[in-house]
Amino acid sequence: MYARTRTAIAVLAALGALTLTACDTGSTVVDKPKSGAADEGSAKGTSKEKEKEDSAPEVAEVGDTLTLRGMENGSRMDVTVVKVADPAKSADQFLEPDAGKRWVGVQFKLVNTGEAAYSDSPSNGAQVADSEGQQFDAGFGDITAGPTMASSLKLKPGAQGLGWIVFEVPEAAKLSTVQFTMDSGFADQTGEWKLS
Repeated sequence: MYARTRTAIAVLAALGALTLTACDTGSTVVDKPKSGAADEGSAKGTSKEKEKEDSAPEVAEVGDTLTLRGMENGSRMDVTVVKVADPAKSADQFLEPDAGKRWVGVQFKLVNTGEAAYSDSPSNGAQVADSEGQQFDAGFGDITAGPTMASSLKLKPGAQGLGWIVFEVPEAAKLSTVQFTMDSGFADQTGEWKLS
């Protein structure tokens, strides 16, 4: 009996170590926008290609596209922060931000560039941060800027989704970045766009 207990403890310890190793895969923040330069496989060196590379911003901003990988093999998405509405106005007369807070809307465009189907709630993987480093998760609300992002978005390879994600932040907060991570925020790559 004692030998079985020791074996069971050893197995549980090994599984725990494997779980910790699997979870710590080196998460990264992606903030370099896609370049408009020629395909990576082609030779570089023409002045137009070099000019495009040099003019690409160092950090993604509103309007830029980042390519992110998900957890599943073949899961990849081009994500663009299209517009920001700050403050955003409620489209529902009965639903408003809490006292001392405001709504901020971020319009995302998601294009499935991978080989796997995408099925997720995009707002689960979105956050904004202020200049002091405080982060705010997405909330619920319809705004006058346009349609809300679907809460359950399904995209086959090549398909795209477009919609607004709403955040409730303190009235005085100065937002500095918005982030998006696939797989409800659990994927290893997080896209980050500068807001100010």
